[in-house]
Amino acid sequence: MSSLSGNNSTLFTFILMGIPRLEAEHSWLSIPFSSIYLVSLVGNCTILFDIKTDSSLHEPMYYFLPMLAITDLGLSLSTMPTVLKIFWLNSREIGFEACFVQLWFVHTFSFIESSVLLAMAFDRYVAICKPLRYASILTNARIAMIGLAILGRSTFLPLPLVLMLRRLPFCKSHVLSHPYCLHQDLMRLACSTLHFSLPYGLVLVSLIMILDPLLILVSYALIFKTILGIASLKEHLKALNNCLSHIFAVLALYIPMIGLSVVYRFGHHASPMVHILMANIYLLVPPVLNPIVYSIKTKQIRKGIARVFVLRKM
Repeated sequence: MSSLSGNNSTLFTFILMGIPRLEAEHSWLSIPFSSIYLVSLVGNCTILFDIKTDSSLHEPMYYFLPMLAITDLGLSLSTMPTVLKIFWLNSREIGFEACFVQLWFVHTFSFIESSVLLAMAFDRYVAICKPLRYASILTNARIAMIGLAILGRSTFLPLPLVLMLRRLPFCKSHVLSHPYCLHQDLMRLACSTLHFSLPYGLVLVSLIMILDPLLILVSYALIFKTILGIASLKEHLKALNNCLSHIFAVLALYIPMIGLSVVYRFGHHASPMVHILMANIYLLVPPVLNPIVYSIKTKQIRKGIARVFVLRKM
């Protein structure tokens, strides 16, 4: 097969496989996928609407939730339409440029989610370890600066990696084994590598899967140290309860992300279905789980959502 470079990329398309060996079941598989997609859209939009309309939620501790909800919406909207188009219409082609744009979105929203969770860990640290200084440390201006830093970091850091991958010649095949464009899948099809891309990719992996989780872990070590110094059991439970939603969100992101990376790096003899499963869990779990967890575990959010539905009924 002839190689492809950026010069003739407009004439080139990738073929997305969907779920290999289950092509005949795609119409049935579309039911859980579309249901999860709908729950993700409704849940995250409800969180955004609730925080916007409820003045009692206009506080620093709740400002990070809209960032998380917008990120989850972005991850769902940038990938799930492609997946459902395969299941519903058997439309498997995706243009060369469109594939790399989707890849950039996946990287960017993953970075934003990791960065927001790190910022939320800092928020919990300040709230529990330095409660008297909370309002002076996490001012509106400082939260806006954190948001801009997250956006800049997450937008520009993955860009060189995506551009370097786009420059590679793809001569092995043009069939991707997933229902959306995944970095590891595209690397598998390239017939050469750029020497700079490997160390740069390692830096990005270290940031999102080592540094961010490590800083979150340090934050919680300091939080638990402070909690253990509290005499009252009731205050112990209250402090821990304030952290549970964030802990669930951290696990929902990093377990599938690290699992996907481990499977692709070390699971060469694993069934292709394992790779597909991990990639889809990574795509589906955070956007659908985060609004559910925060709705259940955050009393103010739960009350706001109940008020929204009561007003609609009236």
